[in-house]
Amino acid sequence: MESFDLQAVVLALPILLVSLTAHEFGHAWVALKQGDDTAYMQGRVTMNPAAHVDWIGTILFPALAIGSGMPLLGWARPVPTNPRKFRSYRRGDILVSLAGVAANAVLAIVFALALWILSAAVPAGGTVPETAVTAGRMFFYGIFANIGLIIFNLLPIPPLDGSRVLYHYLPARAAAEYRKLYQYGFIILWILVLTGALRFMAPVIWHPTRLLLEPAVSANPMLVVTVLQSL
Repeated sequence: MESFDLQAVVLALPILLVSLTAHEFGHAWVALKQGDDTAYMQGRVTMNPAAHVDWIGTILFPALAIGSGMPLLGWARPVPTNPRKFRSYRRGDILVSLAGVAANAVLAIVFALALWILSAAVPAGGTVPETAVTAGRMFFYGIFANIGLIIFNLLPIPPLDGSRVLYHYLPARAAAEYRKLYQYGFIILWILVLTGALRFMAPVIWHPTRLLLEPAVSANPMLVVTVLQSL
């Protein structure tokens, strides 16, 4: 049995926590802008992780998965919304649903910029300092985790964000039938994770991740290679 990778947990779990927090903050902030103050009244329009953390889904399960190499399925506390308060129900629901992945896209770019700056700051051609490798690992985790959250949440499986967007584009009868799946959503997700059916996501996640790594690779290929080898 492989040993538990505590270092990976220490480096990756805070990044995942920030990424999940940004995702839920995006939902809450856009909901407020669309006229729904439900999340705001519950203190959810904040980047404070304490407002969004689910101790099992945000901390325990991800820590066990990261450290052991098991399939990762994590979540934060869902942001409460009242679509009846949206100025436009359909438009508001779609924008709020997409706000979380938009926040993750911004974070992925921020981490990519941070890795590029680090790569440019570390002299090329010599031994890469351990501190630079550690920082590089965290920045890589930030890119990969946020791209992963985007791809995962856009899957049209209830209660993921992609399902709410798809619902609004289905014909009325099909939408009504589709909505019946919502009560089984988590069961479907767990089955897909445990059976390995979501393995197809790995190359889908890697392609945009590789694109975001290219500036750092151009600046200092040795650093990026060392970071990837340390994973």
